[in-house]
Amino acid sequence: MRALADQIQKVVEENAAQIRALDTSPFEDKIADKWSKKEVLGHLVDSAQNNLQRLIRIQYESTPKIIYEQDEWVNLSAYQTYDREQLLSLWMLINLHYCHVLRIIKPENLERRCDTGQQGEELHTLKFLAEDYLSHMLHHLSQIHKGQ
Repeated sequence: MRALADQIQKVVEENAAQIRALDTSPFEDKIADKWSKKEVLGHLVDSAQNNLQRLIRIQYESTPKIIYEQDEWVNLSAYQTYDREQLLSLWMLINLHYCHVLRIIKPENLERRCDTGQQGEELHTLKFLAEDYLSHMLHHLSQIHKGQ
């Protein structure tokens, strides 16, 4: 998990500078009913919060059920109205904490499971959730950088 944490931290540090350099208008423009790039960054904050909760609770609860309603989180957090620098700082700091937690996970906890299913049971190991988190982040960062 240490190598994964190092990789996530590097992705966050490299992308923070690139996001800072984006022009304001394209960063905040909404396209139809989709999220703006700013809201995508907010979604990554929410994703970090939910996945951090999974990493923690999976280690002491017996198969916790943690569901994440992404559209509700983005809408209710009103990321479109957030100050860009504060949002970027929040994203960076929560990910640094996520990396800290990854680095201290005991190997015997990697196969513990969490239920993430909204429409029934959907079990994932802590190891899968941690690895999938990076893939998810990279997918959304590519959306932010698309069309620069």
